Amino acid sequence: MVKGIIDRFEGKIAVVEIDGNTKRFPKSIFPRNAAVGDVVKISDNKVKVLKEETEKLRREVEDLMNDVWED
Repeated sequence: MVKGIIDRFEGKIAVVEIDGNTKRFPKSIFPRNAAVGDVVKISDNKVKVLKEETEKLRREVEDLMNDVWED
């Protein structure tokens, strides 16, 4: 089992960032609702979107962006 973040989709391929490196997977093993930026768990060619971790990551990124752009 590995965890990663969906970086992008390229046709029938999903590119996932895992520990700072990207790896390609068939898009067909991802749920239809999977989106760029989602945190996913990949195990035995099955992918699960980790909704709570995805939301936590989005909040962290938003907070960082707010800190950068504050005057």
